[in-house]
Amino acid sequence: MTKYRPISLLNYVGKVLEKPLINRINHHAASTGYLNKSQYGFRPQTSSIDAVLALKEYIEDDFRTGEVTILVSLDVKAAFNAAWWPTILKSLNDSLCPRNLYNLTRSYFSNRHSTLQTTNIKIEEEITRDCPQGSYCGPEMWNIYYNSLLNLNFTHRTKTIAFAGDFMLAIRGRTVTEAENMTKIELTKRAAWARDNKIHFNEQKSKGILISRRRRKEQKDLIIYLNSHPLTQVQSLKYLGIILEKKLTFKDHINYITDKCSKLIFALSKSAKLNWGLGYGALKTIYTGAILPLLQYGVPIWIKAPAKATYKIKLIRVQRLINIRIANSSRTVSNEALCIINGLTPIDIRLEETAQLFQTTRRTRTTNWPQNIDYDAQPEHWLNPADTVRISEHHEDDAIQIFTDGSKSAQGVGAGITIFIQNKLAHQRRLTLHSNCSNNQAEQLAIVKAMETIKELHIADNVPR
Repeated sequence: MTKYRPISLLNYVGKVLEKPLINRINHHAASTGYLNKSQYGFRPQTSSIDAVLALKEYIEDDFRTGEVTILVSLDVKAAFNAAWWPTILKSLNDSLCPRNLYNLTRSYFSNRHSTLQTTNIKIEEEITRDCPQGSYCGPEMWNIYYNSLLNLNFTHRTKTIAFAGDFMLAIRGRTVTEAENMTKIELTKRAAWARDNKIHFNEQKSKGILISRRRRKEQKDLIIYLNSHPLTQVQSLKYLGIILEKKLTFKDHINYITDKCSKLIFALSKSAKLNWGLGYGALKTIYTGAILPLLQYGVPIWIKAPAKATYKIKLIRVQRLINIRIANSSRTVSNEALCIINGLTPIDIRLEETAQLFQTTRRTRTTNWPQNIDYDAQPEHWLNPADTVRISEHHEDDAIQIFTDGSKSAQGVGAGITIFIQNKLAHQRRLTLHSNCSNNQAEQLAIVKAMETIKELHIADNVPR
């Protein structure tokens, strides 16, 4: 029965209730700092790139000190189906959650049943676990459930990274034997937590890898156990879409994405011949919408790898394959010329731009943030969902009327402001934003500039405001 999952039919009124409930619980958890920062899944302003980047930085510290690292990837059996509700309620109680939210959550989890019905029989059973599909609060409840695992008493040589149900354990040691012994201790703690919280780790899918750049002759085989079962040692490990190998050069990852893109391009060429070819616009759209995202994924993590000529050539070769087909040119034309003809940025420059944008907008916001760059407020500084903003209705006879709008298209990002005072045009302005800005940012900038302009305009005292 492990291959079957029941369909969760949730009442729409319950879904309406879930949203304000979990929003208030999230605000409480963020404002009190209750949730462990090692959880990157289902958290605002975090992504899988942040998770792997934190793991990479931890490993590189070991390289600088000459130590070794053992990575253990733990797979949870039926992850979201295993969320035990008593653990969630205990975590909420430990976080000093307001009693009204706690009591409502406890009531939300009560009297839940799962029904199996066939032609002849009907079986109904009360359930005490699971995050139902389609539930608004399911992902956040999983984070609360998993939080106690991340808060276990770790040694100072251990780092945990979690993204939803994907759990990574990194243990460093001065020798392989020391790291191996520390790994056994940490896995014993997690096995005990799993038994206490009604969850099971899949020993067949959980794997370990030794990461080291030391050239000395030493023991390289790992003997580590989970629930008395030996874990498989691998030479490379795929975590959140990024392939990590034993020396962390990202060679295997670059080979993987370039091979995948090459196969996609060749399959596209074969299909295009059957349909008398694809046009310039269609091929360019396929490149920007399908191939380029594959090449760019996780680039802030492995951006230093293309500095090596062999890796850089592989990336350029992929771009050249699609460039030739977009321009419908001969194979003797250089990739630089093809990029100019097709209006595309060379792939090495594009990857560097993507990585730099990530560093600017995500990694430096906590320290020395540039004053001329806008950024989102941290979740702990968000307003309580109960605090609403009052918006007055617009009336045609208002003395001052302000109209703002923002838009993003292939031509760029812009915003506009128009101000009428007593039905006469008083101010009109157009604003241009960077192409990386969103439509929402354009609209917000227009509102801010309109408010600033109102202060600067000379409005008669007899004009009602």
